Amino acid sequence: MPLRGKGGKVVLIPLPPAVARAIEQAVDGRTEGPILRNTLGGRMDRHAATRRLKYLAATAGVRMPRMHPHMLRHTFVTTMLDAGVSLRDVQIAARHADPRTTMRYDHARNNLDRHPNYILAAYKASGT
Repeated sequence: MPLRGKGGKVVLIPLPPAVARAIEQAVDGRTEGPILRNTLGGRMDRHAATRRLKYLAATAGVRMPRMHPHMLRHTFVTTMLDAGVSLRDVQIAARHADPRTTMRYDHARNNLDRHPNYILAAYKASGT
């Protein structure tokens, strides 16, 4: 799916089918304009996004203090890192220009389970 990011740059993003369906539902047949809109139909700003996220979380029974949309981005990045996705691939997926930005999300760097020696051993044990 083409996505217009910061600076008007358009990139292609592969989406899991469930995400693509949710976006199609949000777009509702429109061919231009923002995917997520505020109550007036304009582009949703960070304040409206925070209110919507808090509402959806409360509806789902999720209770977290200080919930905000950036938490979703943080979870996206840290989950990929925890799953063993390379820092470079995470950087690309997060659309970070500088790998140091991605590295700031990696709080688990001291986790020995993620040490390259274990990753290499698992790779060799798999017979590939």
